[in-house]
Amino acid sequence: MRHWFKDGVFRAVLRNAGYLGSTKLIGAGLGLIALVCAGRGLDPVLFGVLTLVHTYATGAGAIVKFQSWQLILRYGAPALLRGDERTATDSIRLAVGLDISSGIVGMAAAMAVLPFVAADFGIDRGHLALAMIYCTLVPTMAAATPTGVLRLIDGFDLIAGQQLVTPLLRGTGAAIAFFAHLGFPGFVVAWYVADLAGDLILWGLAVRELRRRGLLGALRPGLLGTARRLPQAWSFVWTTNIATSLGAGWGPVSNLVVGGVLGPAAAGLYKIASTLLDSAGKPADLLTKGFYPEIMRLDPASRQPWRLGLRTGALAGALGLVIVLLILLGGRPLIGLAFGHKYLAAYPLLSLMMVALMVSMASFPLQSLLYMVGRQRIALAAQAAATALFLGLLTVLAHLFGLEGAGGAYVLGNVALALFMLVPVLASYRHRARYAMAA
Repeated sequence: MRHWFKDGVFRAVLRNAGYLGSTKLIGAGLGLIALVCAGRGLDPVLFGVLTLVHTYATGAGAIVKFQSWQLILRYGAPALLRGDERTATDSIRLAVGLDISSGIVGMAAAMAVLPFVAADFGIDRGHLALAMIYCTLVPTMAAATPTGVLRLIDGFDLIAGQQLVTPLLRGTGAAIAFFAHLGFPGFVVAWYVADLAGDLILWGLAVRELRRRGLLGALRPGLLGTARRLPQAWSFVWTTNIATSLGAGWGPVSNLVVGGVLGPAAAGLYKIASTLLDSAGKPADLLTKGFYPEIMRLDPASRQPWRLGLRTGALAGALGLVIVLLILLGGRPLIGLAFGHKYLAAYPLLSLMMVALMVSMASFPLQSLLYMVGRQRIALAAQAAATALFLGLLTVLAHLFGLEGAGGAYVLGNVALALFMLVPVLASYRHRARYAMAA
């Protein structure tokens, strides 16, 4: 493994993941301060409304959000390497067009739907106006272009610094609202300003870096005409977004299935176990954000990106093994401390499901490798097949074996996803010469 660290690209992946991880950790602490202030400054009902208002807007943004940062890296990174600024500019222009369109549509839809669903979400009429105003954040929440631009120019240190802005402002604003007794409106303003400022600063950093490189024209939105100059651009946009939506839907849908089959108490235990696993798998998410830009700069016909995928996957799998051992040693006390002793029944389920953690962490490079060689449709097919298999197994095994069956389905679903991705990745590696980077 010492030899691996002589590889500059491998070190870059770890460095970028380290940048993002360090500020994420600090941001989590600042976010906790904001929640503590809000929890102490508001009664439980108003605290819940604040959370719901924020969640509604972020949920609307997530639904309409395109993975435009992946588009920028897919087309822009190899283009810049060969000196093709026009293609790189087109990738950014298309991303801007997608973000603006989806953001406006998402905001309008969120505002239009809110009066009809507010009561169902626990937002009463007295707070409806504030919730409507909060929906004006959807366009900035749904934009991934600035993140893509900064990753394109290797500005992970800038992204890492920006990650502190929103939690810092939210924590500061929440503290002011608490000590100045500003009540519910004060906390809403604190949350709103923090979200808006964080997003605008990210855009400001992207504008500054593009201006430095003489590419400021890339921020002029483009859609149909721009997409025609990027080979298979719409295929990439839609398949990556659908695949991301399928992956994001595993958690919510599986919780609903478990609740429908086994009841709300079982769903609560399943939610605890799956949430802890998701949190434990965050290192793989950070590695993905560092890995994807790097392989897009490499020639797929060479061994380098494939070797990089093998090494980062092995490292993530080893890290997953360490996390599993920590869960075995401290999972039960952690559940008891965080959720209370009445939820200790989630520990056996967690012990079963954690096998999936090693599999998912070790296999994280596979999807990115398929995107690198333009086989995004194969990646989508693998994701769709694994999702269908998982949900089918979940329904059947939960009926037959209860929570243990649900945990087993989770493991089998993750193993299937890894295998469905691995087979086309191996085939692509064997025929990698056909994917040679254009000169």
